[in-house]
Amino acid sequence: MNIFKCLIITITYIVIAFNTMVFGQENLHPRIYVTDQNRAVFLKTIENISWKKELITKKKERLQKYIRHWKNDSEWLVSRLQMNWKTKHDKVYLSGGEFSHSEGKAPVPTVRFSGTRDWATDYKTPSLESVSPYADDSRGLFLEHKKTGEKEWVAPKESGHIIEGINRKIMSLVEDAAFLYWVTGDKLYADFATPVFTTYIEGMYYRDAPVDLLNSNQQFLSGLATFEVIHEKVLINLITTYDFLFDHLKTQKVNLSHVDAVFQKWGDQIIKNGVPNNNWNLFQARFLTYVALILEPNRNYKNGKGREYYLDHTFNTSTDRQISIKESLLVYDQQNGVWPESASYSVHVITTLLNIITLLDNFTDANELSNFPIVEKAALASFQYLFPSGHTIGFGDSAHKKLPAENFELLITNYQKYGQTEKVKMISGLLNDMIVEGDYNREAKELFQLFFYVDEVAFNTVDDNSENELVSPTFYAPNVSWFNQRLGSDANAMMVATTGSYGNHAHTNGIAIELFAKGYVLAPDMGKGSSYWHNDHTEYYSRMPAHNTVVVNGISDYEPMRSHHPFNLVNSFPKSGENSIFNKVTFSNVSFVEPKTKAQQLRFTSLIKGPTGAGYMVDIFRSKKQGDSAQRHDYFYHNLGSELKLSTADGLLKLQETNDLGSHQGDLKAYDYLTKKKKGTIADEVKANFSFQSEGGSSDLMEVWIKGSANQSLYTVVSPKSKATTKGTSPKELLNKPVPTLIVQRNAEAWENPFALVFNPLGTDENNLISNVDFSQFGDKNATQLIEVKFKDDATQDNIVLNEHESAIVDQDGLYQKGLLSITRSEKNNPKPSFVFLSGMYKFEQDNWGVQASGEPVTISFEINDDVITVQNDQPVVLNIPKPEEGKEAILQIYENNKLITSRKGLRSWTNDQQLEFRLSKGYSKVLIKIQNSTDEE
Repeated sequence: MNIFKCLIITITYIVIAFNTMVFGQENLHPRIYVTDQNRAVFLKTIENISWKKELITKKKERLQKYIRHWKNDSEWLVSRLQMNWKTKHDKVYLSGGEFSHSEGKAPVPTVRFSGTRDWATDYKTPSLESVSPYADDSRGLFLEHKKTGEKEWVAPKESGHIIEGINRKIMSLVEDAAFLYWVTGDKLYADFATPVFTTYIEGMYYRDAPVDLLNSNQQFLSGLATFEVIHEKVLINLITTYDFLFDHLKTQKVNLSHVDAVFQKWGDQIIKNGVPNNNWNLFQARFLTYVALILEPNRNYKNGKGREYYLDHTFNTSTDRQISIKESLLVYDQQNGVWPESASYSVHVITTLLNIITLLDNFTDANELSNFPIVEKAALASFQYLFPSGHTIGFGDSAHKKLPAENFELLITNYQKYGQTEKVKMISGLLNDMIVEGDYNREAKELFQLFFYVDEVAFNTVDDNSENELVSPTFYAPNVSWFNQRLGSDANAMMVATTGSYGNHAHTNGIAIELFAKGYVLAPDMGKGSSYWHNDHTEYYSRMPAHNTVVVNGISDYEPMRSHHPFNLVNSFPKSGENSIFNKVTFSNVSFVEPKTKAQQLRFTSLIKGPTGAGYMVDIFRSKKQGDSAQRHDYFYHNLGSELKLSTADGLLKLQETNDLGSHQGDLKAYDYLTKKKKGTIADEVKANFSFQSEGGSSDLMEVWIKGSANQSLYTVVSPKSKATTKGTSPKELLNKPVPTLIVQRNAEAWENPFALVFNPLGTDENNLISNVDFSQFGDKNATQLIEVKFKDDATQDNIVLNEHESAIVDQDGLYQKGLLSITRSEKNNPKPSFVFLSGMYKFEQDNWGVQASGEPVTISFEINDDVITVQNDQPVVLNIPKPEEGKEAILQIYENNKLITSRKGLRSWTNDQQLEFRLSKGYSKVLIKIQNSTDEE
């Protein structure tokens, strides 16, 4: 049964369940988080479960000073509400994303609308004690400037989210008081909360939704209290307050029909406005779920807009601005569980969906998570976002963060409720790992968590197999144009994330990378700016020069955010989501056409494990502008550090201060954010070193070997701080510090002669892995790249040969290669290589090692260990090995599912009597070739 049919059945069931269950619950409150029937059990848990008891204690203590103010002045808290106290305006007008003015007349004071869509402001949010009572002044708000410390009158449009923030803080206090009234039965809490709640509700009842005078897109985004329907957090405070305070409000003769009408108005605004096809849709759905649960059945209202109505618009019925969850879940990549937005937003979507499902399940007791299997899949797939440090990658508007523990708490809640013991063990093991590592302190910060986290999480450990199932050596998510490579473990763990620009909250980054090694994200993305409306975001953080990519003619550009410029994955190893017995190499090869200049680009990026277990990265970036001899290509690389030095074989490279790079010469405005610009022009190979000063002295972080070229200049510049890095992905000394940046500039095409760099991560207390790197190519007009990497042991060397494409041919110096890539590791005084790795290969011959593809180009590895050669191939192939010495023979053993299925002897090659030949009729994950004495039994 396909997912669409499953969802139809699920929604039908939900509606029937509500129709049959809710009538018996009419006028029974509370019912969203808990019911009176469960009150006794809950009260017992808050006495016995320390983290629950702690939250109750904190809420009581938090309220005490405000209750004291209230006892001395019954209007103390209500007077701090941000209302149109004097004017009683019932109409709100906007000018795009800014508050314009309000007007009209209502019978009561009305709720003030927010000041601006942009949250960034130069002014501090005042404490409630500092808020003037009944403030309503035509001059605006009297606020303290963050830098000067002086107070001044500020127009609402300059105040960020301060207005809504004050109201939300007040209503959170009211929510706590309502909850404590239900817990303790103490009427004092109800008396404290009621006047504030009713004042706000009446003020919203008589106030209209905002109107945008510019009739811009803002008209379709605004809520009742804020510029975005997804930020209407005060609605949950109000609904929860109403739920816990319901019986008291009835005794006080509060007009409950007005309360319901406000919630209906809010629900209608959320359905009417918003963004239907990204994270907004799910955030809106969460609010609608609360609205549905707090209201009575449809038949209780003349307009028919009750519980079933809003439930239907949450799960089943789509409108122009609010797509149903049924449809929204189809946006997921059903194969890999990835949501089509940057990592931070995708993870938040999972949390939101689990919140919605938990609320619904609390009402229906119908194991709702099982009705939405893609949500569970997405929660587990989110581990693919993680660097080895456990922090998410930073592409687009993301930052390096831990996965929300709430996701796993809510999975455990569901699994435990429905007896899924094995799943409980796996997820509780993951959560316990977070606790043990100090990444999560199990506590409740809000009422939702208080009621929906299980009392205790059983201590379980996660075995290595479970962890390996959650992440893979490579992972490709085409719906966000993202490819991960992982290599090594523990201190030697490396990862590179390659990203294009596809999906929501994407940046203009062409083909960009982030590189993790030695415990840090050494080559980070820059993250997002101060806000989406600030110049630093629109001009720099979301643009090419803020990323590890190549900019063409200084002008490469296209629209960020909702971007439709993915790369094309041409080749990779291993295949996404697969494990390989050969674990010394990963790579991706991706192509892209840069929209602004129509430049063709191709980026090959590979992680290679060295002989000590530590790894290095090879990056070969081809870029050319079609039909234009005058062209320039700027390779940007940002690395953590406080100092960047360039050197040649003769010593430090002398650099000169320069006025190059900037909008004054026609470059993107983003170039103007680069400072301390220095330049050197040299055709020789250069080595870059990134380091920083710490308490223990100078520490090297990265060594970069750069291929030399004619028409090439190198720049060292300083870029603004990365807003993606966190204390878990950067040394503390470098957090919030400017980022040293290398720019390799080619004033010619960079295709046949591409940018070629080898990255050697340097630990603060470890020896250097690489002693030298040599770059070369076969003639000026041959695009083949040859890289020799020599290691510090003075015995081991990697030879890397990369062609432009799979059909390109190299035939020189004993090497014949028709195919994309070969990597051969050799050792002094050993005639046999340590390994030979070939990918995208039609034919390969060198030193009597060879392959001939039988149709499609093959990816194959030979790992040579004494007299055992381990082979893995993905296509039918004829393979050759050197003929064993006299008296020995080679036996081929083929395995499937780790079981030996057949074996046979190698045959003498018809074309080379120094070779043995084997034929493999399909791809195999494990093949052994054993060299043994001819008299040995097979």
